Amino acid sequence: MTESNEYRDIRLKKLEELKRRGCDPFLQERFERTHSLHEAFEAFPEWENSHQEGDELLRVKLAGRIMAKREMGKAMFLQLQDQSGRLQIYVRKDDLGDDGFEQAKHFWDLGDFLGVSGFMFRTRTGEISLHVQTAILLSIALLPLPAGKMDAEGVVHQGLSDVELRYRLRYADLNVNPTSRDVLVNRSRLISAVRRFLDSRKYIEVETPVLQAIAGGAAARPFKTHHNALEMDLKLRISLELPLKRLIVGGLEKVYEIGRVFRNEGISTRHNPEFTLLELYEAYADLDGIMELVEDLFRTAAIEVLSTTVIQRDGKEIDLAKPWHRLSLLDGIKQYAGIEPNEFDTLASAKAAGTRVGLPMDEEHTVGGIIEKVLERFVQPNLIEPTFITDFPTETSPLAKKRPDNPALTRRFEAYVFSQEVGNAFSELNDPIDQRERFAAQVQMRTAGDEEAHPMDEDFIRALEYGMPPTGGLGIGMDRLAMIFLGAESIRDVLFFPLLKPE
Repeated sequence: MTESNEYRDIRLKKLEELKRRGCDPFLQERFERTHSLHEAFEAFPEWENSHQEGDELLRVKLAGRIMAKREMGKAMFLQLQDQSGRLQIYVRKDDLGDDGFEQAKHFWDLGDFLGVSGFMFRTRTGEISLHVQTAILLSIALLPLPAGKMDAEGVVHQGLSDVELRYRLRYADLNVNPTSRDVLVNRSRLISAVRRFLDSRKYIEVETPVLQAIAGGAAARPFKTHHNALEMDLKLRISLELPLKRLIVGGLEKVYEIGRVFRNEGISTRHNPEFTLLELYEAYADLDGIMELVEDLFRTAAIEVLSTTVIQRDGKEIDLAKPWHRLSLLDGIKQYAGIEPNEFDTLASAKAAGTRVGLPMDEEHTVGGIIEKVLERFVQPNLIEPTFITDFPTETSPLAKKRPDNPALTRRFEAYVFSQEVGNAFSELNDPIDQRERFAAQVQMRTAGDEEAHPMDEDFIRALEYGMPPTGGLGIGMDRLAMIFLGAESIRDVLFFPLLKPE
């Protein structure tokens, strides 16, 4: 920190001197660029191949941040960087004049922003560069960008070596760490690809309230707040589900939302208290139709963002173009944990089976909860290939239709890729009588101390009483999807600003 403070003091003195000379970079506003740095770099070879002697030079106006500076007497080379990439620029005293070149030499520093104009050329070493004829200082940096680190093999890696500092100083990290920047830019491209896919299928994108009197649609603790004017307690939404289903009741047959949801829970490599969720609902669709949609969505998005359907992680490779595996939950538990389906017939036998395979059972009070705990411990780690796990317990699926042949199970699936859950889908429960009974059972669980059990929602039941058609629904955590597509080890790597403790 001491070095940063010393650097800042020096820069402040330089800023005061610039102002004394009538040049305040912070007063600069618009700078009209003709090209991004990458566009200028790409345009020059084409000009080179087509121009004839005597043709007008390829003249451009560019802007960017100074990332490197090398002085050579009456000339200097600098590296400029914008969002598109980097480009070398060549500055001469003969072009800028005595005062201009003195400013460039003594006042331009790493991290500053320049606007330049001139013509493109190729140096004697073959590097495409800009010969600067005019330049203006657009903004200056009072703090130094993170310096590079040299590894054991002598290779310099730019950026912050402290991972938490990278997240905290994301604005600095993005400038010097191309990997961080590429992951986050591709995350945005992925969300755009998903949106285009759904729009092409005639889904309507909608927005639903973030502040809700009753936070439902998921098993999670909400964040609470208070609205002063209405004198009412509100919660930040934990899901998008119930408002979107109300729109299905209202006659919108294909709806989706990509929005932030908030869950007052722990932080891990797969959890952040606020995250981006996609939920979609389609009238007259069922679970099988949603499975087909998921396969198409993943395949289409992969091609658009990665230019391939093959993705790799931890030395393993999968192909999203292939049909996904389908495995019922109880069959998966039998295969990977050795527990027979009939062992879940009663709570006592389910607890005995859980204890036998080494799971703590003291805080388990439902068969459904035990089943899902066994899934997480024994089945999920084996789901490397894209897989739909189906037939979840009714106890843990209060918004999904029951299986007609087995009311203890529901028409629900979870989607897994590389052992990560990436989606949750139902044939949606549209029976208001059944829905009230499910909510009542959840309320009993809340009364018994389960803070994540679903609350009673009378207005949602009333909406169902107006009639909702058979509907298929899907939820996908976009952050986890980005982790899978982009090879990120932590959810923080795919969030521009993950939640952190105060400094």
